[in-house]
Order: sequence, then C-alpha cells, then structure tokens
Amino acid sequence: MKHLLATVCAAWLAFAAPGHAQSDDAVVVELFTSQGCSSCPPADAIFGALAADNQVIALSLHVDYWDYLGWKDKFADPQFTARQKAYAHFARDKMIYTPQIVVQGQARVVGNRPDEVAAAIGAHSGQPQRAHLRLQRSGAQLLIRAAPVPGVEAPLRVQLVHFDPSESVLIERGENAGKTITYSNIVTSWQLLGKWDGQTALDLAIPAGSGPLAVILQADGPGEIFGAAVLK
Repeated sequence: MKHLLATVCAAWLAFAAPGHAQSDDAVVVELFTSQGCSSCPPADAIFGALAADNQVIALSLHVDYWDYLGWKDKFADPQFTARQKAYAHFARDKMIYTPQIVVQGQARVVGNRPDEVAAAIGAHSGQPQRAHLRLQRSGAQLLIRAAPVPGVEAPLRVQLVHFDPSESVLIERGENAGKTITYSNIVTSWQLLGKWDGQTALDLAIPAGSGPLAVILQADGPGEIFGAAVLK
C-alpha cells in the first residue's frame, strides 16, 4: 500500500504546481467505490492523497450494488449508483464497476491504477475552467455566482454537493472484513439546483447549512464539467 501511494503521489506531483489555495483550474475527480469491494481499498488510499491536493476537487461516491456480499456500506446511496450508470449510458459503456474514477466528467479510469489516474488528471490540469464560479456564505445562505460562458450550446446543470472530509470505518463482514479503512471527501448528498443557460450571469442564493460543499456546473449526460468550486 505504501508503494502504491508513493507511486500515485509522485505521478500526480509531476503534473501539479505548488500552491496552497485551491486554484481556478482545479480538476473534479469522482471516485465510485464501496466498502464491500475488495479491489477498492487501494483506490480509497489513492483518493485520500488526491483529496489533500488543492488543485483537485475530489468527491467519493459510495455505490450500493456490493451490499449483497454481506456488508452494507453506510455511505452508499442508490442515487450515486444512478449517477455512475448515467455516466456509463452517456459514454455507451456496457457495464459499471468499482473502483472507477471519472475526471472532469469525461475521462473514466480504473481507480486503483495510479499511473492511469495521474495521467487522466494531468490531461485536464492547468486548463482554465470554462465557467468561473464563485461561492460565498452569507449567514445561512450560499451565494453562487458565475459570469456568462462563451460558446455554451445547451443549459448546464447547477449541482450542490455536500461531503464529509474524512471518516474511518471498521468493516466487520464481506470481502474487506477486519480492515479499518479511512475514506476521504465522502459525498453525503448530490442535489440538482436547476439549469443555467450560460448566456446570462448566474446569481443564486440558497440555504446550504454548514459543512464543506462543492458546486459543479456540468453539461447534460452527465458530461463535461464547465466549472466547479469548493467551500470548506
């Protein structure tokens, strides 16, 4: 495991520039994983390293289709399985699997292959986001703003994502029985706020509560991610 983490960190750092604040060209990386999947712990470890990088917006979505093996993933949600299926349908893939990583809504790679993960992220890093999204908390409200986006041909999905930064779980049954695994940036809800035409300025004020969150502007499909930002 230590060798695997060293490999992915070295590969990713080759693409990443130094910095402390999240950059405007941060890459959205979604991991589809499950506590019941024996192939997932290495991907969860890789993802932990990515979640600590300010140039990545890392979001871990736990699917429910491994629960039948004897251990119910407490983070799993059928909605996240549906999102993975929608990605597969849009890309005309014949199957879904874990661990899978989707980068910027487009590249799809096996999540426990560090070189492939790093290459997919590197292919998108350093590219300015097409939509410049700004988030601000004002009391109990979240303010979401973005300037018009040149060349948008169809409305974009405005999505609000809440996530838990980290939690360790002792898995008592199933393929990973006896392992304690730390999960990072665990998605707890994924909400479609509406659609934005991209032709006029986006200016929304919504109740958002406390805790870390992300807002993602994405083409239908789900497809290309035009912009994303995080508040922690």
